[in-house]
Amino acid sequence: MTSPPATGLSDADFTRFCEYFYKRTGIHFTPGKRYFVDKRVDTCIRNSGYDTFASWFAALRMADKGEMLQDLINQLTVNETYFLREDYQFDAMLSNVLPAVLKARGGLGRIVGPVKILSLPCSTGEEPYSIALRMLEEWEHIEQVDVEIHGADIDSDVLAKAAHASYGERSLQRVPKAWVNKYFVDVGAGRYQVDEGIRSAVTLHRVNVCDTAAMRAFRDFDVVFCRNVLIYFDELSSRRAAENLYSSLRPGGYLFLGHSESMSRISPIFTPSRLPEGIVYQRPTGAK
Repeated sequence: MTSPPATGLSDADFTRFCEYFYKRTGIHFTPGKRYFVDKRVDTCIRNSGYDTFASWFAALRMADKGEMLQDLINQLTVNETYFLREDYQFDAMLSNVLPAVLKARGGLGRIVGPVKILSLPCSTGEEPYSIALRMLEEWEHIEQVDVEIHGADIDSDVLAKAAHASYGERSLQRVPKAWVNKYFVDVGAGRYQVDEGIRSAVTLHRVNVCDTAAMRAFRDFDVVFCRNVLIYFDELSSRRAAENLYSSLRPGGYLFLGHSESMSRISPIFTPSRLPEGIVYQRPTGAK
């Protein structure tokens, strides 16, 4: 049995679809992404059993926030990541940010509550597990301070992979062999699974950073990594995401963005702090 022909979106269909997807996710697709969008939408149409864009799109809007929308989000979000990516920022966290956090929270031995770290979007889990590995191996206070690590993403498929935490050689290419032997289990076929102790220490959530209501559940974080996602948003969505990230941090908390991203182009609510390893953004102390 042969597959049905590709549906193809007309210019009007593409515009209507992009407007709908933007309203639901904050992600803006330019005409330059037309081929990518056409291919992924066609996959969703086939997955859902519809023959045309019109019939599928009508059903999508009718169901709105159900499985069809989640399948669409999973198809249209890019999840390119690996362990210890842009690890100079982990250096900054260990050398400068965490000492400042401990000082602001009352100092070692007097800190009340856990140090909370959020990775958003966490994709297939390499980033939050990288944070855990770096802290276990290199943070001198890891045995004295309670730490919570959270990962969040809009894509339910990648969250399932993050929970399973099984990775191939490409994802692990930057991880020292000694760390792989210590913290991973060889599960065969060239794949290694993060050991259960680390997996259970990372809490995973599904959330859209542009969804202000959903982001209200994320509060009092000391450090947030939100790298290489704001570049997919337009000005309005970027500003909304920035405000939600601001609210997720404690006063004095720190935000790491991707190397090509700059909060100064998005919102003035954060204070940039230039560290030896690069720029990090801080929610001002005493800010409400």
